[in-house]
Amino acid sequence: MSYKTSKIITSSDKKKRSASVLMIYTGGTLGMVYDTKSKSLVPFDFDQILVNVPELQRLEFELTILTLPKPIDSSNIKPSTWIELAKIIKDKFEEFDAFVILHGTDTMAYTASALSFLLENLSKPVILTGAQLPIGIARTDARENLITALEIASAQINGRPVIPEVAIYFNSYLLRGNRAKKKESSQFNAFRSENYPSLAEAGVTIDFNFPFIMPFRPDLPLVVHEKLEEHVMILKLFPGINRAMVHNLLTTEGLRGVVLETYGAGNAPSDEWFLEELYEATKRGIVIVNVSQCDGGRVLQGHYQTSSKLKSIGIISGSDITTEAAITKLMFLLSQESEPERVKYRMENAICGEMS
Repeated sequence: MSYKTSKIITSSDKKKRSASVLMIYTGGTLGMVYDTKSKSLVPFDFDQILVNVPELQRLEFELTILTLPKPIDSSNIKPSTWIELAKIIKDKFEEFDAFVILHGTDTMAYTASALSFLLENLSKPVILTGAQLPIGIARTDARENLITALEIASAQINGRPVIPEVAIYFNSYLLRGNRAKKKESSQFNAFRSENYPSLAEAGVTIDFNFPFIMPFRPDLPLVVHEKLEEHVMILKLFPGINRAMVHNLLTTEGLRGVVLETYGAGNAPSDEWFLEELYEATKRGIVIVNVSQCDGGRVLQGHYQTSSKLKSIGIISGSDITTEAAITKLMFLLSQESEPERVKYRMENAICGEMS
């Protein structure tokens, strides 16, 4: 596929350029400006980015911008988009020291989670960021998010990247990508990570939380996976859910995996019909993962009587994984493994820091 690329001249002193960064624009609020003719927000031409963000000229690294052929609203992001982004990073991996992905906020946590699994043995920064207000608005958060994400991506110590993993930078905080969730639609602090500390906090200085950053492993070669199983779904429990609903969902043709959003520490109804439907699904080879509807805490399957029966019929405990990471991990593992037992084993164990 053909992509439009353009190089931004930053620091005039080439000797100061410590890194090269590829910025990938997928779409989203950040790249919008107000068009006076149509009186609406439209994507701006990233060739003109210095008009909107002149501060980029002061950055001391080489910046190249790649834009997808057509901007994608994050509500329209699909697994094929994640694979396309993974392929871009694969193709450009030796050419650049770091990658920044500009993305709409609504599905950013899904994309970050998916990329963390698709980019196995990642040893360079892949930082996602976006904005709650367009870059063409006076009060926008886009400039700070963009500039700081770029600075974090380019940060090195003794020639090694500080953040060798997929992360989300938003409103002063850098979060592990597969630990983040969007929590706000009207405030600037859109993302949080309830079960894992932030990787960095940007104030007057950028303070990195080194004990919680993935280790740098340049000895392992990057492996980019290019398949995801899309026959998965999320089943969220609620008081009043009935057998017909559950049965129809679990007997969907081709279904291979389910993320079951339960109450509290992994609790679910103890009705016999409910357990029967789940058990029959597992016997058909459908992998079911138990995650909590709560943002903080974890699934303690078997701790309470209402969850002990889930464990006995083969439902997997998702521990403290987010729904976004659980569904993308399930897509990934089902595309890699043919045996449900192998998928279950790998779902219960961390691959890239997505669960404790």
